[in-house]
Amino acid sequence: MLTKTMKWVSVVALLLALVGRPSAGYQTVLEFVVCLSGLLVLAQAVRTGRYFWAVGFMAIAVLFNPVLPVVLSRKITLGLGWVSLATFLVSLAALQGRPILSIPSITDRTPGSESL
Repeated sequence: MLTKTMKWVSVVALLLALVGRPSAGYQTVLEFVVCLSGLLVLAQAVRTGRYFWAVGFMAIAVLFNPVLPVVLSRKITLGLGWVSLATFLVSLAALQGRPILSIPSITDRTPGSESL
């Protein structure tokens, strides 16, 4: 649930940054949010065995790293922003978390239950 929420927060933050002119303070917040979201999706992709997605989100996390920022031209930054936005949107559908299965009860004798 946290990963899905952070994906949506990143989508909104990237969209606001790409449509408007972000200030320097907003740029730092944007980098932090997108980097953190990228790391969360990276962990989700590794857990589900989708290593191609993991590499992509590792690249996003590195490019939007607020500690050691990567300085690129405005045109390249805009292009990477749109690619990152699209990647987060596609990941919402492509990277679904595994459902948490309930533990079967030994004492519950409901019809149709399997015996242990």
